[in-house]
Amino acid sequence: MSESGKKYFTAIAGNIGAGKSSLTALLSKHFHWQPYYESVDDNPYLTDFYDDMRRWSFNLQVYFLSSRFKHQKLLMQKDESYIQDRTIYEDVEIFAKNLFEMGLMSERDYKNYSSLFVEMTSYLKPPDLLIYLRADVPTLVKQIQQRGRDYETTIRIDYLEGLNKLYEDWISRYPFEKLIIETDELDFVNNKEDLGKVIEVVENRLYGLFS
Repeated sequence: MSESGKKYFTAIAGNIGAGKSSLTALLSKHFHWQPYYESVDDNPYLTDFYDDMRRWSFNLQVYFLSSRFKHQKLLMQKDESYIQDRTIYEDVEIFAKNLFEMGLMSERDYKNYSSLFVEMTSYLKPPDLLIYLRADVPTLVKQIQQRGRDYETTIRIDYLEGLNKLYEDWISRYPFEKLIIETDELDFVNNKEDLGKVIEVVENRLYGLFS
């Protein structure tokens, strides 16, 4: 719970390598929010997916959808403020749609997945504030390489480009409170001044929302 006694639900959205997990940790520390991270290391499909996207795309997306749905249901029951690394909405709006448009998920699987998504998300509360980290593909590639996850070494440039286009379309239509942060010229992990700039804009938006 925040100092004001209000329970805040903040979420961070953005492409692979945009810095979501890092900013989740930094903001949770500053605002005393409980952080909740995307389940990656224990995902049984990720390595297979990056090796053969067409074969494993549906399995991967269903795993993410199920995991995030269960996670967010638990969060809604907690009496504390929290910040979430990636939202459930990105699953269908970005990742499944990109796989379908690239021909890596069949139309049958995509329609099945999208129908399941609509039913599940009807039970969930959207974030009080969504923070979108906007980054160009070269920035994403650089940061992906820096963190050195083995299963990400085969990520295709056109895959990241497709995701970025869908992110821009989705964020322009997102109907709830949002804050867009341009990250190409920021290093909020290693530069305290840059982190301070991010914290300032987040605080300004929060005070406006919850005052």
